[in-house]
Amino acid sequence: MDIFERIRKDEGGPLGQYRRKAHGYYMFPKLEGPIEPYMTFQGKQVLAWTFNNYLGLANHPDVRKADAEAAAKWGLAYPMGARMMSGHTSLHERLERELADFEKKEDAYLFNFGYQGMVSTIDALLNRRDVVVYDSQAHACIMDGMRLHMGQRIVYPHNDLEKCDKALERATRLTEKSGGGILLITEGVYGMTGALGFLDKIVSLKKKYNFRILIDDAHGFGVMGKNGRGTSEHFNVMDEVDLYFGAFAKAMAGIGGFVAGPAEIINYLRYNLRSQIYAKSLPMPMVEGLLKRLDMIRTMPELREKLWLITTKLQEGLKKNGFDIGPAEACVTPVFLKGELTEATNILIDLRENYRIFCSVVVYPVVPRDVIMYRLIPTAMHSLEHVTYTLNAFSKIQEKLQKGLYKGNEIKNMAIK
Repeated sequence: MDIFERIRKDEGGPLGQYRRKAHGYYMFPKLEGPIEPYMTFQGKQVLAWTFNNYLGLANHPDVRKADAEAAAKWGLAYPMGARMMSGHTSLHERLERELADFEKKEDAYLFNFGYQGMVSTIDALLNRRDVVVYDSQAHACIMDGMRLHMGQRIVYPHNDLEKCDKALERATRLTEKSGGGILLITEGVYGMTGALGFLDKIVSLKKKYNFRILIDDAHGFGVMGKNGRGTSEHFNVMDEVDLYFGAFAKAMAGIGGFVAGPAEIINYLRYNLRSQIYAKSLPMPMVEGLLKRLDMIRTMPELREKLWLITTKLQEGLKKNGFDIGPAEACVTPVFLKGELTEATNILIDLRENYRIFCSVVVYPVVPRDVIMYRLIPTAMHSLEHVTYTLNAFSKIQEKLQKGLYKGNEIKNMAIK
């Protein structure tokens, strides 16, 4: 069969199957205007709870100024070429040094994109004799990295210490035969639910087994811990985490990422990361802008304090009003409701059209069939008034859901009075 013909007959996969009805509203929506609490969606102002702009840096005047000055100075093209060939600069090295120092590691290396960086890191670290152990709720970038691994892979149920112990025990037996090593990959913050990876408990297993830890802390970097150094700082295990992976797309409101660890290991990765060897260097305006962002994380703790104030008020208010927010301990705040797919659709329309609240919805197959999950992302740019308004709106949504007003293909009696 012709490849294109097969694709035309395909429903589109787990997400693509919704594309005909969902495109432009539920999927690939357009939020327009400056990145602020209120943005424009289909001509209407909505209160946005959907950006991982944790510290509010995306539209911060100091960041905008640094980005604009760097773009005027360098343009968007410099440096041209991959780092190994012609795209290497002193500022790239400086950013790596400062990131390594911030994470209390010997060295660090930059990635153009966080997703590609994780895929390439896993690929470079492992050979076919090695065994990788990972959490069942690992991010897609981790899963795709492991697809390249030719050796054994062992999964354990999400944050299940007993099963993690068993997985490491099995991995140890396998590597005793193969002569390989063990890499355990976990996340610091699980971006869908706000649950924390149980790093302190994983680290304790090093007393029993010989393995290395790679932590994907995309949602923890800049946010978790006393100084924003991440979830490893939060759990006071920075020294025990062998490789720390951070992303710039969340708290830093930028593009790219980095991996930090022992100098010899980072230097090995520098010469073996295919996603960086064969890709253009991170543009200079972004490098300068990231240096500014990192400096703000170090010197402006009030941004993190504001973020956690909003997060705490939102999560406490939801729980007080009887909402299930699952295991959330980080800023990502899920709201779990019981209902059908059509009800999830109608609730989202009500939120956006009547209450003017924009958040993401997650349905089957990501969550069980009878579960609806709305994902709220508090940031330092939100206010307590925004929290109060949102809590009241969700309480009204809950009442309508319990009365069955969202059943059926059309919204009825939804106008706010």
